[in-house]
Amino acid sequence: MPIDMSAPAPRQLNNHQRLILFVEGVRERAAQAVPWGPDTVGIPAQATDDALLHINDVAFYANARTEVAVFADLCLNLITLHRPRDSGGVGSGAAGVHRCNCCMLRWPCPTISEISTLLH
Repeated sequence: MPIDMSAPAPRQLNNHQRLILFVEGVRERAAQAVPWGPDTVGIPAQATDDALLHINDVAFYANARTEVAVFADLCLNLITLHRPRDSGGVGSGAAGVHRCNCCMLRWPCPTISEISTLLH
């Protein structure tokens, strides 16, 4: 069967757009997750009988859903702030050099590079 060349090609996402979609997905899954409670899932077995470790585990699981959503919001805010700036118009440097809209460093800036590395 021949390929229809008149049909528009699917738009490929750049790294910045993929990061946004990934973090939005994490945020949505966190928002839809059922809150954890000791009576709903249970607590993983401990290697020791240390009560403090048990309390820390309960606090971690109980707060994880909210904390993941907060970190996802933080990542989205950083990714939104640090986005490629249009290289058109009067400016310094060669044509086609992209800079970060927030910190004005060469694109991808260190913030986006670090987030990208950590999330992939």
